[in-house]
Amino acid sequence: MDYSSANHALWNIIIQLGLIAGAVLFANFLRQRVPFIRKSLMPIAVLAGFLLLGLKYTGLVAIDGALFETLVYHGIALGFIAMSLRVPSGDARGKNDLTGLKSGAVIVSTYLVQGVTGLLITLGLSYTLLPGMFKAAGLLLPMGYGQGPGQANNVGSTYEALGFAGGRSFGLSIAAAGYLVACVVGVVILNVLARRKRIRPAREDSPAQLPEDYFQAHNEIPVSDSIDKLSVQICMVLLVYLATYLAARGLTGGIAALSPGLAATVNTLIWGFNFIIGSALAILLRVLLESGKRRGLIRRQYQNNYLLNRISGFFFDIMIVAGIASINLEDIRGLWLPFVLMAAAGAVVTWLHLRFVCRKVYPDYYYEGLISMYGMLTGTISSGVLLLREIDPNLETPAANNLVVGSSFGIILGAPVLILVGLAPKSDLLCWVTLALAAGYMGLLVLLITKLHRKK
Repeated sequence: MDYSSANHALWNIIIQLGLIAGAVLFANFLRQRVPFIRKSLMPIAVLAGFLLLGLKYTGLVAIDGALFETLVYHGIALGFIAMSLRVPSGDARGKNDLTGLKSGAVIVSTYLVQGVTGLLITLGLSYTLLPGMFKAAGLLLPMGYGQGPGQANNVGSTYEALGFAGGRSFGLSIAAAGYLVACVVGVVILNVLARRKRIRPAREDSPAQLPEDYFQAHNEIPVSDSIDKLSVQICMVLLVYLATYLAARGLTGGIAALSPGLAATVNTLIWGFNFIIGSALAILLRVLLESGKRRGLIRRQYQNNYLLNRISGFFFDIMIVAGIASINLEDIRGLWLPFVLMAAAGAVVTWLHLRFVCRKVYPDYYYEGLISMYGMLTGTISSGVLLLREIDPNLETPAANNLVVGSSFGIILGAPVLILVGLAPKSDLLCWVTLALAAGYMGLLVLLITKLHRKK
């Protein structure tokens, strides 16, 4: 085997990870030394991502886009698996207040708000300034902002085949704009809330005297025995991720054998939301370990919450840097007006809608719930976690978990949205019908959220 630099496959991943590491350390240096950056509340991972993005577009470094997208994909799942393995505190056990269902309703109602807004813009332009505008293009706003580049690419390509010239590029550009909104506008919102004393950023807190059981809970395995405790945590995370792959492969294979047509739609969702499967399996492993302890089959606690927090933080940081650095604004000549209008309107209506519904769904941790949902529903789940960690660095509130559980319910509640996406481009009349149906379904979900809130 050739171990020299000529073997690109051997050294490429080391080079790319080295670029990420260098960008993170330099961003940390800038935040420590530049007062403006230090006061801006911009997370180090975001700054590092934009540094790499700038270097990429200036041609100073070569970013492997495919590898970075792979890091983002796996980083989401690995981070949430580590989070889900954590042993819950005593007051969090057995709590059931329908927050998962309400979070799903929040997510899907936001899709619908974005869809209605996008359709109003494209329908308005098609009858005024841009007579040739593809009327259903407005539905790419919830695909790009709400569901991310994967769905934006798929739906954009479908619309392109139906006559929307540049549909794929338009969808991907909306998704990229959404990620920028999450990382830039989200940081601005954090600054505004901090100045108004609504939130207290984590790094402004004075150092706390943490109890000993924060690092080492009762009856845990030793810090260093025949195997290091950190190795045990990493092994559990990787084992659950292997089980996630096998479960997803089994599901997709079974669906494909039963119905190839259904598999074409559902299988993409299964692999795209593999972090939900991973989180569920991690919780299952945690329950099995707790059951084994109660029955006397297991004598010690294997999970260490402190180390699992650090592992999830590591994967989230890598994911955020890689996600920003891999942004690509596609060529959308002739579509700049609808692009700018949809990107700006999407940022505003998403914030206004979430301010209303999150106050009802997350009264005990309103700002954590609001900030994390805004980050996810303009960008991706990684940007939601990114913003949340600025005010909840150890992810101690249920806000991060709500992103995962809510996404699970969102798949079910969001099924009608996919039907509307396919219905709208069939005719001008059906586009208007889609607008009315989307507005009606949005009202039903908001009513559901309100009634559940009153019942509680």
